[in-house]
Amino acid sequence: MSVVGIGGFFFRARDPDALSAWYREHLGVGAGCVSTPGGTPDKWSWQAQGGPVVFAPFKADTDYWDADKQVMLNLRVSNIDMLLEQLNAAGIAVITKPEWNDPQIGRFARVHDPEGNPIELWEMPDA
Repeated sequence: MSVVGIGGFFFRARDPDALSAWYREHLGVGAGCVSTPGGTPDKWSWQAQGGPVVFAPFKADTDYWDADKQVMLNLRVSNIDMLLEQLNAAGIAVITKPEWNDPQIGRFARVHDPEGNPIELWEMPDA
């Protein structure tokens, strides 16, 4: 097999520039962002750390995220508590539910971007 990873995530937005700026400011995701130690930013991509990626279609009637949204972005994070504090301080609503967490899988939280797209934040157990 020649596929080695995800090369991009593309989605529609009413205001792509404003939404891109929101992701860069609040999550450190997007063009020019670097998550890898010693990484070099460039104007087109986000230099993300390697690691597991869950690629999983869900049933069309899932209630795991909002029914009016086709996809949910899941981002691996480190120090989820610090990130949630920063998001709360910025006035971004954070949703947590104890039943989402599992010591073997990790901890989870959910936020929505300014256009209502669901974003799941996932801290792996060893993070």
